[in-house]
Amino acid sequence: MEQPKLLVHDHKDMVGVVVVEDLVADNDVLAVITEDNSSIRIDVLQAVPIGHKIALRDIADGETIIKYGQDIGKAVAAIRKGEHVHTHNVKTKRW
Repeated sequence: MEQPKLLVHDHKDMVGVVVVEDLVADNDVLAVITEDNSSIRIDVLQAVPIGHKIALRDIADGETIIKYGQDIGKAVAAIRKGEHVHTHNVKTKRW
């Protein structure tokens, strides 16, 4: 059985969290949605470290990003499905 490389908490989430070391670019990976144990596949466009996020869909510049069913900030650049989502393209709304 194939091991998931991304975990997603909720179907509303826009990002999945990498749960393996050394995830490489140009890689079709399995993501499990823990809300109901369903799964999806994502084509990873960039190498992404463990614990970091990958966009599950295209995200527009300025759009609110949802992770674990919660608002975690806004995109400060357009993010394509499969790209790394981190501090270089997401900022908190707190400050």
